Amino acid sequence: MKLSKLEKVDLREVWKHEAINFTKWLAEPENLGSLSDEIGIDISFLETEKSVGSFNVDIYAEEESTGRKIVIENQLESTDHDHLGKIITYASGLDAEIIIWIVKSVRDEHKQAVDWLNEHTDSNINFFAIQMEVWRIGESPCAPKFYVIAKPNDWAKAVKKASNQNNVSNTKLLQLQFWDAFKEFALNKNAKINLRMAKAQHWYSISFGSSNAHIGLTVNSQNQQLGCEIYILDSKPLFDLFYKHKSEIEAELGLSLIWDELPQKKASRIKLIKGGDFTNQGNWNEYHAWLLESAINFHKVFGRIINNNR
Repeated sequence: MKLSKLEKVDLREVWKHEAINFTKWLAEPENLGSLSDEIGIDISFLETEKSVGSFNVDIYAEEESTGRKIVIENQLESTDHDHLGKIITYASGLDAEIIIWIVKSVRDEHKQAVDWLNEHTDSNINFFAIQMEVWRIGESPCAPKFYVIAKPNDWAKAVKKASNQNNVSNTKLLQLQFWDAFKEFALNKNAKINLRMAKAQHWYSISFGSSNAHIGLTVNSQNQQLGCEIYILDSKPLFDLFYKHKSEIEAELGLSLIWDELPQKKASRIKLIKGGDFTNQGNWNEYHAWLLESAINFHKVFGRIINNNR
């Protein structure tokens, strides 16, 4: 077998102009999706060159499942103090909770600064420093790659939050540990689903092709139940569409689901429930396997219904 040499390409060979070329490229759904996969946050594009006083943030977006605001600052050079100040300005001006700084390379002092910001801000604020690289083999097309250089430590933030608030229990910390382990389990299985950051909460959301709904995995220590559901935020027509295909969906899944329209509320749910006490860590492997299989099946079946009715 003939082997070739992997060659690193200068970013300016691919994107001549930061705003005109790179930002426009990154704003495309496929490329934002690649960034989403790398950092574990579902990024939904809002606009480019969003005004913040006399400045403009390169990309303004939101987290698909929660609506948390995201600012992305692009810099096809090494990190510098000017851009560090800008990302803080953008975050405060737009009340963003997720701040992503994409650069050619990250200087040690700026990695330290981003780590410090993550350590000393509350659990809602998340800073990422991402190194952008492009590679090719011989005369092949160039391949972009995002490398996470600095990111929030979710476990440390959850512990800090628990120590500062009397109403945050050890259960929350166990939930974070459970979802962290689930994410690792799914990665080891090479699951073809979008894995997001784990949080200290009883649910873990996964996007599946709709801005109006997501797959929600849940754990309930009081009822000793696990769940996989389609959570529809505010779209009764979407619930009606799924219900129209109820027999088809349940036949393909080989399961009966709980169809909970919640007529007095904006949200709706389509649920699958299994008994299980997530506080029993000895059973986590079994629970993670069930949750992952359910999520993959829901992603396939409900995602196809959406795609066929666009």
